[in-house]
Amino acid sequence: MITKEKKTNVINANATHENDTGSPEVQVAIWTERIRELTEHLKAHPNDDHSRLGMYQLVGKRRRMLDYLAKKDIERYRAIIAKLNIRK
Repeated sequence: MITKEKKTNVINANATHENDTGSPEVQVAIWTERIRELTEHLKAHPNDDHSRLGMYQLVGKRRRMLDYLAKKDIERYRAIIAKLNIRK
């Protein structure tokens, strides 16, 4: 589970303007952090299928948002992919 402080740091690092909490970049960054935490959890608990399903759903949600961003503004898409070190 992502802590409030960690989530705030992720939002501040990826915000496009001062009060930004819902832009595609911020949403993708939050989901990426949650996916990374779930990946670590699943390495320690390989039989936790409920968490695995939740992670797969997050990956799909992030993929759809990235597809939207690529269609809307390819430069912002490329920037967020490079910043978060996400492979295409």
